[in-house]
Amino acid sequence: MLKIHQLFLRTFSLIFLVMLIVISVTTYYWSKNNYLNQVEKNLSQNIDALSFSIISVDNMDYIIKTFNNKTGTRITIIDEKGNVVADSDEDKEKMGNHLNRYEIIHAKYEGYGKKIRFSNTVKQELLYVAKKIAIDDSIYYIRLADYTEKIQESFGELVYQIIGLIAIFLILFFAITYYLSLKIKVETNSILNFLIEMSNKKPNYELHSEFSEEFNKITRLLNKVAIKLSKKERQKAKQTAKLKLANRQKDEIISAISHEFKNPIAIISGYSETILNDKDLPESMKIKFLNKIYTSGNKMSHIIDKLRLTLKLEEGKQQIIHTNCSLKAISEEVLSDLKEKYKNRDILILGEDKNIKVDETLFSMALSNLIENALKYSEDDVIIKIEPNSISVSDKGIGIDENDLRMINQKFYRVSQNGWNNSLGLGLFIVASILKLHNFELEVKSKIHEGSEFIIKY
Repeated sequence: MLKIHQLFLRTFSLIFLVMLIVISVTTYYWSKNNYLNQVEKNLSQNIDALSFSIISVDNMDYIIKTFNNKTGTRITIIDEKGNVVADSDEDKEKMGNHLNRYEIIHAKYEGYGKKIRFSNTVKQELLYVAKKIAIDDSIYYIRLADYTEKIQESFGELVYQIIGLIAIFLILFFAITYYLSLKIKVETNSILNFLIEMSNKKPNYELHSEFSEEFNKITRLLNKVAIKLSKKERQKAKQTAKLKLANRQKDEIISAISHEFKNPIAIISGYSETILNDKDLPESMKIKFLNKIYTSGNKMSHIIDKLRLTLKLEEGKQQIIHTNCSLKAISEEVLSDLKEKYKNRDILILGEDKNIKVDETLFSMALSNLIENALKYSEDDVIIKIEPNSISVSDKGIGIDENDLRMINQKFYRVSQNGWNNSLGLGLFIVASILKLHNFELEVKSKIHEGSEFIIKY
């Protein structure tokens, strides 16, 4: 299959050859006909000029000889009966009667006659033109003839010049067409290369063409298509990344939930089996085991409640009840719950007490999450600072990396170094969601190995 520029060039080459042949042949015959008509016209005009010069029969020979020398044409004067009375090239006595000659017959009846034919007298082909005139009240025929060989030579030179000019024009036109075919080749190749790059990957350049309006429109449309495909590829890449992240998070969550449930289930299962199998187990030991089972059950229930709360917060189904609460009182209540778990840790409450309208249960849960995170990842004192427009929880712990800092509010996100917030990665998501319900803002400041500060702005 041919390329478009090859097809274009071959088609035009064929058209060029056909045009050259047709124009040459047409020009030849058209020029020949026009040239013969012009020669005939010149001969006719010479006859008219000659007829004015011949005043009488006596001066015919002199006049035709003189006229022959000037024009180079053969001149014959024939009387009404067809006899040659004068001839510029041959002896009139040796010439036969011309009354039946074609040009003489036409001149006799029409006043003018012409004919191209072979002359037996001079043994050459001539163009004859004859006219009927009156001299001394007698009818004569003046006939002028020109050698067709001489006409052909002059005509040949003219034809060569005309065909030469036409050939030069066509060659120039062919050169322009060849140049255009090369330009089309360049344009189509650039478009094809662009399409190939589009099929494999995003082209790293824009396509431009000023060759023609059509190519310009095609390149602009291809650029738009490339941009759209690029956007779709980016969206596809983002979606793929999200799916991979979601799958990884799903695996991590399943693993985290399994881990969270594994320990209390193992405790419940182990202690239950001991109680069931050992009938002589002391009552005090049995009560201790049952307390362990009860604690583990509460822990599992707490995990389930946290997951349910997360879903409610995410779907906007959690309702809040605002009451006027003391921040210091909420903080002290949270501390009393945490001190049993973190008995050897100090938590300081600084600043003047402030009353704000919040859902006490939800706000306590948010504050508890922040304080417990600080206790988990810091061995120093944890400071709760109450200010007129905010309450903050700060520690001197391991800190959070900048990349993790931007992501910690997301559901199920856990910092890779330390499983930040809790094993399920729900702590800060719950905090952020609760604060959003209150139209509060959470600001996090942290530096690696220097500590973190979580500020609730109300």
